[in-house]
Amino acid sequence: MTQTKKTKKIPMRKCVVSGQMFPKKELVRIVKTQDNEVFIDPSGRKNGRGAYIALVPEYAEKARKEKTFNKVFGINIADDFYDQLYEYVDHQKARQELL
Repeated sequence: MTQTKKTKKIPMRKCVVSGQMFPKKELVRIVKTQDNEVFIDPSGRKNGRGAYIALVPEYAEKARKEKTFNKVFGINIADDFYDQLYEYVDHQKARQELL
């Protein structure tokens, strides 16, 4: 009897900025709650509607220019959210490169 090793399925998600599919670990989830609060969800498990963005600083910059998450969630989002998003994505990208 031969054992075949099962390959583990990698969960994929679509980046709302680029429209490309990425492994879930290479994305960060942005959540909109029922109270219309929008925030970064590093755990990926908070309640609310989620949208993903790749850990690419240029995508965070593009999201800021085009107000991508305003369109995705259908609400006005303060500019400081986009500043936080850029800093978070830039920081996570730098961490990935160190490992």
